[in-house]
Amino acid sequence: MLDSGLIFASDSRTHAGVDNFASFCKMTLFERAGDRVIVLLSSGNLAGTQAVISLLRQRGAREDSPSMWTAESMFDAAIQVSDAMRDVDRRDGQHLADSDIGFNASFILGGQIAGEPPRLFRIYAEGNFIEASAETPYLQTGETKYGKPIIDRVITRSTKLNDATKCVLVSFDSTMRSNLSVGMPIDLLCYKRDSFEAGMRRRFGVGDVYFAELGAQWSEGTRDVFRQLPDLDWASP
Repeated sequence: MLDSGLIFASDSRTHAGVDNFASFCKMTLFERAGDRVIVLLSSGNLAGTQAVISLLRQRGAREDSPSMWTAESMFDAAIQVSDAMRDVDRRDGQHLADSDIGFNASFILGGQIAGEPPRLFRIYAEGNFIEASAETPYLQTGETKYGKPIIDRVITRSTKLNDATKCVLVSFDSTMRSNLSVGMPIDLLCYKRDSFEAGMRRRFGVGDVYFAELGAQWSEGTRDVFRQLPDLDWASP
């Protein structure tokens, strides 16, 4: 979450064991031009996250039901997601527990509704959530540890959208080098504050020229900086 807007990114890899990988989009968009752009990123149990998203869409199709389209604030939208998660958990939770499987679906929700600034939330499997702040301008879910150091070193609220976009992609490149559970395609959405349209979207598939070049230059630049680091003086106390 930046002063100039929001950036969202998600990979598409899901797996149920090392021999059962598949690709599913983990980014869902609710957009009404001039009024709202709401982005939902999912992680965890695929059946659970798909059920939550389907329920949100179903409620959005009903005129007499509170939904993502009637939410008056992003906080209200976060409550809509939380309520849908708890409804799915009430239906499926005990059956999952009987099979030693937990309802571990979680989400990142962000965007802007007319009348308030952009906001960003992390919604946990239990349905409770936290909101990003000026001190903590970004949120992650899923496999986080490999890409986090890069974001920590680069991102502040004043970072430009283009620079933050590169940082997010480098973060994913670093994660994929160290963890097989994260993989292409990468879905990217860049939202410019007060635009109320999701005009900048891109999917990076396997072999994407820009993504490959970005990763290669980052690796080479890292090696160059490493070679410039001073050697340890073993004689010094």
